[in-house]
Amino acid sequence: MQFTSEQRLDDGVLEREFTLGEIPGTLWTPESAAPAPLILMAHNNGLPKGEARLVARARQSAAYGYAVATIDAPGCGDRPRSAVDEQARADLRRAMQAGEPVDEIFESFIGPLVEMAVPEWRTTLDALLSLPEIGGPVGYSGWTAVGIRLAVVEPRIAAAGFFAGGYVPRAQREEARQVTIPLLFLLQWDDEGNPRQRSLDLFDVFGTKEKTLHANTGGHTGTPWFEVEDGDRFFGRHLK
Repeated sequence: MQFTSEQRLDDGVLEREFTLGEIPGTLWTPESAAPAPLILMAHNNGLPKGEARLVARARQSAAYGYAVATIDAPGCGDRPRSAVDEQARADLRRAMQAGEPVDEIFESFIGPLVEMAVPEWRTTLDALLSLPEIGGPVGYSGWTAVGIRLAVVEPRIAAAGFFAGGYVPRAQREEARQVTIPLLFLLQWDDEGNPRQRSLDLFDVFGTKEKTLHANTGGHTGTPWFEVEDGDRFFGRHLK
């Protein structure tokens, strides 16, 4: 892991950009000298790591006392996209404009994206836990499809907060039965791009005995800020 830049923010949080092979990422750490528990933070469907909502969430959680890390998934952010990725996204835009079904298009590129992203998250986790300022345990927050796979294959993940607003491929909907860690599931009741009943059905499927559903009125990007604060308290129960 190579750090390429750093800056101390107004809230005392240290923000550092890093690269790990071809993986670009950002790490936020609190002022405390003690090793901090870690939260891996991923945006729905692979939006860039610099997206304003993710950065705001990360800074809030770091100020609360966590180390927070995010990476750009393959084909996302500044990383190159394959011709197949570009075609799938073009097909998706066309179908949405025409009011046509989009599930199979989502399946065609979100499924492979999960398969590529999860090994990179695990490689990143290995590198982060080798840093003296990070002590674990580890939480996950964000993109549900990646989070499900990580929760199943990565024993170091102790708790997770999932956002219901992204498409979850069929494989991860089946894997959700194997998720056994404490879970906080956030649902926007009026999400225009994600059928409410599908999210409720997924919540039922999760295998954990400790799962909480928070539902709020509003569209896809309207998650109230207090849910970020509640999420930090959720992680406080399981990571500190």
